[in-house]
Amino acid sequence: MVKNITIFTTNTCAYCVMVKKYLDAKSHKYEVVNLDEQPHRQAEALQLSGSLTVPVTVVTKQDDSREVVVGYNLAKLAPALV
Repeated sequence: MVKNITIFTTNTCAYCVMVKKYLDAKSHKYEVVNLDEQPHRQAEALQLSGSLTVPVTVVTKQDDSREVVVGYNLAKLAPALV
């Protein structure tokens, strides 16, 4: 069961929009961290994902385990939401 979803995005990221549309279609609520507006959180996104690419979607489960999905990767994101 999903407890929390956070998406690290930027203003120009087309894949970020696609991830948000996918989550909206599945009626998932999520927090958006815009790295253009909150550059102090870039290190957090890098530490979580090991990548400078966005989107970085962090799915936190009820047991506080985390699934980190980099990019628009529905093959990884869809099962993480179950």
